[in-house]
Amino acid sequence: MNFRKMRRYKQELSKEECVDILTNEPRGVLALLGDYDYPYALPMSHVYVNGKIYFHGAMEGHKNDAVERCDKVSYCVMDEGVKNTDGWSYIFRSVIVFGKIRTLTDKAEKIDKLTHLGDKFFPSHDNTVNEISRLLDRTEVFEITIDHMSGKTVQEK
Repeated sequence: MNFRKMRRYKQELSKEECVDILTNEPRGVLALLGDYDYPYALPMSHVYVNGKIYFHGAMEGHKNDAVERCDKVSYCVMDEGVKNTDGWSYIFRSVIVFGKIRTLTDKAEKIDKLTHLGDKFFPSHDNTVNEISRLLDRTEVFEITIDHMSGKTVQEK
């Protein structure tokens, strides 16, 4: 499959810069094919591990139904940006991922990825372990395998 080339190629980020954003930024927006073929976009906390993106969520709901119906997704992450000298506009970097999403079913794999997620967000590894043991049976873990990734620097004007 040939994905579109970036129109504003001078603003394009390198793969390393894209990975840096996916690794260090905490949240993005996941876009799925929702009910009645409407786009369904929702903010998610993520972790980037070994070239894949992971999320957690409830075991049922709109997101789960959309994932089951169509495995093609898009995920967008932006950094905080830097305010320009004009005092109102920003320069920021963004990454857009296109890929396939799946729900993890192997318990050991779920625990491993939840550990990565928890260690990114909780104050201590002990907090991560406690939350996983408390909520594992009520938590779904989703994985995006990346088919295409691009990023760019955006300068608001």
